[in-house]
Amino acid sequence: MDVDVHDVAVIDAQPAEVRAIVSFQMTWRGNGRPRRRGRGTAVAPTDPAAFLGRVGRARVRGTFSGVVGGFTFQSDRRLETLFAEVGSEQTGALMTGAVRCDACGRRVPANPGTGNW
Repeated sequence: MDVDVHDVAVIDAQPAEVRAIVSFQMTWRGNGRPRRRGRGTAVAPTDPAAFLGRVGRARVRGTFSGVVGGFTFQSDRRLETLFAEVGSEQTGALMTGAVRCDACGRRVPANPGTGNW
C-alpha cells in the first residue's frame, strides 16, 4: 500500500498555533502471515474488540518534509521500519451483514477476507 501526500496544510500546536505545510510518502509491504483479530459480535458493540480483522506484520519505508514559518525540514534518508502492520478490518457497525453497498446493491459480508467487499 502506498500513500503520497503533498503540501497539506496543518497546524503546529506547540508552542502556539502556527500554520505549517507537510509532505510525506510511505510504502507498506506485508511480510508476515495475516492473523485474525477482534471478537466481532461475541462482545458488546461498545467493547474495543467489537470488530473483525486480518492483520499481518509489514515493512514500511518513506520520506517526509515540511515548512513551518521560515523553518524547513526533511528526512535525511528513507525511514526504516520499527514496527508496522497492514490488513483489513470490519467495525462493529457492519457486523450484522445488513448493510448494502450503494454502488452494487450487495450486502456487506459479516466476515472480512471473503473477497466480497
